Amino acid sequence: MAPNFFACFRRGGVGGAKESSANGGRVHTAGGGGGAEEQGKGGAVLVEFFTAQGCATSPEAELFLSRLGSEEDRPAEGPPVIVLAYHVEYWDHLGWKDVLASSLWSARQKALVEALGEDSIYTPQSVVQGRSQCLATGEAAVLAEIGKATTFPGPTMQATFQRRTPDTLEVSLRGALRTKVDEKGVDVMVALHESGLVTEISRGDNKGRIVKNDFVVRKLEKLCSVRDVSAKKTISGTVNFTLWEGFNSGKCGIVVFIQNSSLQIFGCQQFHLPLNL
Repeated sequence: MAPNFFACFRRGGVGGAKESSANGGRVHTAGGGGGAEEQGKGGAVLVEFFTAQGCATSPEAELFLSRLGSEEDRPAEGPPVIVLAYHVEYWDHLGWKDVLASSLWSARQKALVEALGEDSIYTPQSVVQGRSQCLATGEAAVLAEIGKATTFPGPTMQATFQRRTPDTLEVSLRGALRTKVDEKGVDVMVALHESGLVTEISRGDNKGRIVKNDFVVRKLEKLCSVRDVSAKKTISGTVNFTLWEGFNSGKCGIVVFIQNSSLQIFGCQQFHLPLNL
């Protein structure tokens, strides 16, 4: 069923890295972060969080999701969690234009909602493993969805990062998906995210608030599409990201995730970018 209702819910209603030099700048190679737990048999759970700086209750959910996605502050029980925060632009008309928003993320939210058979699009919304969704201000509900989510072994990719020009980042990945892929195939996606962003809101429902945003998706690209491959088969590919003004690699990371045509997740892995990239 196509989404036909929009709502902003209000209150009351890294692994080790190596560095070398090459033509076009430094080359950094790293294994995925998260340690043995994330790379273990169960793997991490991907939470896709849809938010907006102009939504009155999104800042509350942002604080919770920031804690949830932090390696230092994740719950002791349950699987490891990887968070990606997508800022949508459809609340910009309320008075504040979200400086982090993109219509691409609104389109992804719409596609996920349709795949889940839901008929409403809202913020703040959490989609867990592409298989379930809930209101992101309900911490207990989000944790419950994470606790019952189907998990998959995380990919074991090695990543190479290179700045060939000041405004681009090249990411090359090679390794095993650790999930058998049938004839229907999957896409291997790579998200570039940024944390530690602080914005003072001067208009709209959050006027006068200073909001902090973490795990903000800046770019999302497809590494490759694969079908009929074993869990151990090595795959490889390269994506190129156009960078934004003020890019700081020390605040950024990438997430590799495997999705099918219904946007269901079959494994994910995260990397921290080197400080001096």
